Amino acid sequence: MQLTDQQLVDFDKDGYLFFPGKFTPDEAALLKQEANAVYAMDRKEVWRESSGVARTAFAAHRYNEGFKRLGAHPRLIKPVEQVLDGPIYMHQYKVNAKAAFDGDVWQWHQDYGTWKRDDEMPEPRAMNIAVFLDDVTAANGPLLFIPGSHKLGVVEAGHDLQTTSYPLWTLGRDKVTELAERGGCVAPTGPAGSMLMFSSLLVHASPANISPFDRTIVYLSLCHIDNHIRAFNREEWIAHRDFDAIQAMEDDCLTELIAERQQAAE
Repeated sequence: MQLTDQQLVDFDKDGYLFFPGKFTPDEAALLKQEANAVYAMDRKEVWRESSGVARTAFAAHRYNEGFKRLGAHPRLIKPVEQVLDGPIYMHQYKVNAKAAFDGDVWQWHQDYGTWKRDDEMPEPRAMNIAVFLDDVTAANGPLLFIPGSHKLGVVEAGHDLQTTSYPLWTLGRDKVTELAERGGCVAPTGPAGSMLMFSSLLVHASPANISPFDRTIVYLSLCHIDNHIRAFNREEWIAHRDFDAIQAMEDDCLTELIAERQQAAE
């Protein structure tokens, strides 16, 4: 998958691109099954809300076959290599579960703000690319973006250790209001299998999910191999230390796994 010239222009202007239905319903259903299996595990990488439901599963590509294949899928890897102009490694891998009724907020933040401060990543030559495993609607806690906010570099932030179970460097209300008055605020929504890519400097958040519908999204945080982190302050399964370039698999790697699972069940 290669981005068009217009898509590259749009990404530079807005800081994100949205591709509804980039993965098939069958591929998305497979990955949702894999997510449920991961969330049922008693592992240190699976963090939970205060209610006990899963909040996020780190490094799932290390202990789940479906997420291993997704982590090297060309529909994710190739466009990021194109934008970052070279080989990339996996800085972080998260399967975020915003569970029905109990999914908590993700505060306003920039991902690179955390990667710079906590991990000493030299430059914002990194980004997120994500796949919806559920339909994402206005009702179940969609991502909120402030278009163009990536143009401002690293914004002043405070280290929030209180709001949720996951510490973040978060932006204050006045700064978020200022940025939104300038760039607006959007919430990309679409069916399971949709794909997002966004700059590591883009200011974003997501509200709590009080709807009866889950909202599960997989995030690959990918970084140019020359821009790897210099500090190892966080657990290795949160901020990875394998800086080898990802080798993309074939485009049918998930459909092959579906066929293998079906054959095994017969």
